[in-house]
Order: sequence, then structure tokens, then C-alpha cells
Amino acid sequence: MRSLGTDAGRRRQRESGFSLIEMTTVVALTIVVSVISVISLMPLLNAQHVVNAYNTTLSAMRQARDNAVSQRTSYSVTFQNTTVPNTITVAWAPVSGESNMGELLPTTYQFPNNVGISIPPSGLTPPDNYGSGSSAIDFGYTASSSAGGATVIYFCPDGSAQTSNECAGAGNWDGGVVYFGRVGDYMSWRAVDLWGATGRIHGWRLYPKTGGGGNYQWLRQ
Repeated sequence: MRSLGTDAGRRRQRESGFSLIEMTTVVALTIVVSVISVISLMPLLNAQHVVNAYNTTLSAMRQARDNAVSQRTSYSVTFQNTTVPNTITVAWAPVSGESNMGELLPTTYQFPNNVGISIPPSGLTPPDNYGSGSSAIDFGYTASSSAGGATVIYFCPDGSAQTSNECAGAGNWDGGVVYFGRVGDYMSWRAVDLWGATGRIHGWRLYPKTGGGGNYQWLRQ
């Protein structure tokens, strides 16, 4: 009788645990649920990356303009899309002989790796009609030049944007636009343009045209 009782106790202990098959099933289900969750979140994460790049671009340009006005000097904004991640650098751009204003070190902002400064989808009317949309970084439009394609802009003490740190005034006011998004994802595209005479900065987003048909247009944000 003692032996039968002992065997029954051992069987109850074995039966109260999990078998290898049960544990494997639970682990497999956990992995499947995790993968599905990640896949469903990817579009949201990608969209947020584009929003981050858009906000970074606006902030960098506005920072340069505000610094130029408040410090009565010139600041440059340089766009770089030749290496990943793409970057925007804001730097003090003193004219020859301008005294040192202290620790004014350049500030570089990075785009998310999956968002690039690139040539936008073709067939669109560019924001504020700057250029043809054939350049990813397309500044340099002035009263005397329609070449565009410049990658550096200069903000001056009067708040205007010009083609050099000399801030020579009318005729040198620098307008243009920069485009960025996720290649192949039309609805991700953003643009930021600049009116040289006033230094005003506008944000744009690509939207389907009313009525559909596969056509898109830039709308100001």
C-alpha cells in the first residue's frame, strides 16, 4: 500500500507540470504574435520617420534664421544627400573681418536612414513654382539666376535668405525648395521651400488630387 501511494504521488507531480510540446506551442504562438505586431506597426514607424525629417528641416532652417537676426550676423544651412544618413548643418558664416562671437560651433541634424533627400516624383508642379522638380536640393533662385541646384543657403541679419554670407541685398535673395521622402511611397513625400526676400519658410506635403486618377499635387501645410 505504501508503494502504491508513493507511485500515485509521483504521477500527480509529473502531471502538474508542462510538457515539452506545450512549452514549444506557447513559445511559437508568442513569436507569431510578436511578428504580426511588428509588421502592423511598420507603416506607423515609417510615417513617423518622415514626420521627424520634416520637423527637423523646418527647425534647422528656422534656427538659422532666428540666430542670424538675433545675433546680427549670417548663418548658413547646408543640405547633404550624398551619404546615409542625409544631414542638415547649421553654422555661423561670418564675413571677412567679423569678430569672433564665441563658441558658435556647427550643428548637424541627421535624417532617419529610411528617409532621403531625393528627386521627387515627376510630373508635379513644384512648390511655389521653384524650378522643375528635377533636383532634390534646389536653392539658388534669384532675380538674376534661374539655374537653381544650390545646396547651401545663407540667412542674413534682416531675416532674408541670400546666396552668400556677404548679404548684398536685392538681386541676391535666395529662394528654392528641398524634397525628401521614402522612395516608392508617394504619400510620404514632403517639401520645404524658402522665399529669399523675406526668409519665410513653408512646408508642403504630397496629396492625391481631388477626383483621384492617380494624380498628385503639393499642398501647403
